[in-house]
Amino acid sequence: MLESFDGKTPRISESSFVHPTAHVRGDVEIGEYSIIWPGTTIAGDMGTIKIGRCVIIEDNCVLHAGACEDWERNKRSLLEIGENVTIGHGAVVHARKIGNRVMIGMNSTVLERVEIGNNCVVAAGALVPEGMKVPDGSMIAGIPAKIKDNLKEDHAVWVRGELEGDDSYYIEYIRKWKESV
Repeated sequence: MLESFDGKTPRISESSFVHPTAHVRGDVEIGEYSIIWPGTTIAGDMGTIKIGRCVIIEDNCVLHAGACEDWERNKRSLLEIGENVTIGHGAVVHARKIGNRVMIGMNSTVLERVEIGNNCVVAAGALVPEGMKVPDGSMIAGIPAKIKDNLKEDHAVWVRGELEGDDSYYIEYIRKWKESV
């Protein structure tokens, strides 16, 4: 369901797919070939959410831009998600920025003002603390999340960089979703 809020209406690329049970509200922009799975909520009510190209947001995720103190100051926050990003099932994301080729693991929580660099993996179940800055090429895990290692070659499959520039994967996947609903 797409819903306007405070005069802002979601903008979805025609090449993308938003499942009918997902809820996209307010100041949200979804880029080309991106896929929003069932049960996900993307709330651009207290801020702006910009989702890049070739992003997969899996079932039952919550993405929200804005911190309460920003709302009180009448300031709109920004959640910006790069290209070739996967956000795993059940993740909650309040970050400021997620770079390109990032994997956010299932049931992770990413708190306000977090900035995640390019080519990163956030392990399943991680709690990324408010304001953390994650450098490019990092693997983070734990509660609270800490940098555990640099991203190794055997982890690269999770960041889908090998698909960059080849949209056929996304086009076919979106076609199958559209046929199934």
